[in-house]
Amino acid sequence: MDAGLKRELEQKVRDGERLSREDGIALYESDDLAWLGGLAHEVRTRKNGDVVHFNVNRHLNMTNVCTASCAYCSFQRKPGEKDAYTMRIEEAVRLAKAMENENLTELHIVNGLHPNLPWRYYPRSLSELKKALPNVSLKAFTATEIHHFETISGLSASEILDELIEAGLESLTGGGAEIFDWEVRQHIVDHKTHWEDWSRIHRLAHEKGLKTPCTMLYGHIEEPRHRVDHVLRLRELQDETGGFQVFIPLRYQHDFVDMQDGKVRNRLQARTTMATGAEALKTFAVSRLLFDNVPHVKVFWVMHGVQTAQLALQHGADDMDGSVVEYKITHDADNYGTPNKLGREDLLELIRDAGFRPVERNTRYEIIREYPGPDADRRESPQPMRV
Repeated sequence: MDAGLKRELEQKVRDGERLSREDGIALYESDDLAWLGGLAHEVRTRKNGDVVHFNVNRHLNMTNVCTASCAYCSFQRKPGEKDAYTMRIEEAVRLAKAMENENLTELHIVNGLHPNLPWRYYPRSLSELKKALPNVSLKAFTATEIHHFETISGLSASEILDELIEAGLESLTGGGAEIFDWEVRQHIVDHKTHWEDWSRIHRLAHEKGLKTPCTMLYGHIEEPRHRVDHVLRLRELQDETGGFQVFIPLRYQHDFVDMQDGKVRNRLQARTTMATGAEALKTFAVSRLLFDNVPHVKVFWVMHGVQTAQLALQHGADDMDGSVVEYKITHDADNYGTPNKLGREDLLELIRDAGFRPVERNTRYEIIREYPGPDADRRESPQPMRV
């Protein structure tokens, strides 16, 4: 990138002027990661100061049986496969109750698109989970699952969301987005929920008062222009509804673990090499700069590794997700070393070690507790990058 364009982009960012599609592509073409990171850090600091948010959550996947065979997915199983499973609601409640310690504030629920489970299974499961864990927020189901519920129930998405909210739903999850551009999407997704239905369902959720996350799966067969297009679609929807609280870039994973049983469910890995750490940091930085109307950018440490997650906090991210236990959707694919669990104390240490001040939040980004930042009296104590 020539110096003139660099100065022009810097000025637009500092003046709060919205970046264009061409600006986003130019940022991806820059090989100056320190400059990109610094610019993104200015924006995240302007929005969130020296804070890094986290929550204490658990993930619950009640079934891995799925009608779809998406090219990137190692989680899905077909009916009758040896390790396919579907929990009875009582079993899901028992498992969730066992996760309750450490002042759990959120249960994150995502499932496969099960061909035979009746619609009533889903609102009943939320209702029973809410009874068992009345102080825990239920963040459940992707837009793809809601679209599936329309098919199996004959109800509209609006009616479905009303029933789920009545049962205790506080937020959808952000999954099912992957990459919206059909040029890429047609090769990676094997279900019927594309941009039109994904956006329709989140728009409805926002109209009903839900705040939701949005995601992007990157680092596979897409190009930077597809990432820019993806973010700009979400940015336009956010202009309309204001309902997205956080944007979450998700790092695509290879299917290392499943190869051990001779089954390679991930059909993309022969064509791609996964994103490097530098590419991940660039993606966080450019996303933060483009997505000017979403307050938070989250680094999901399970998909990026702990050290890259810490670095992402200096490249636009201000949220480290949560404590997480047994995240099957990633850990059924990779074996590159992310732990199954980080407790509250682990997260506090990681955030301080990266030079930031930890703040515990709930699902709606309301502050539960603020913690001291790094010890300024310790010479070796890290400090945030200054802007």
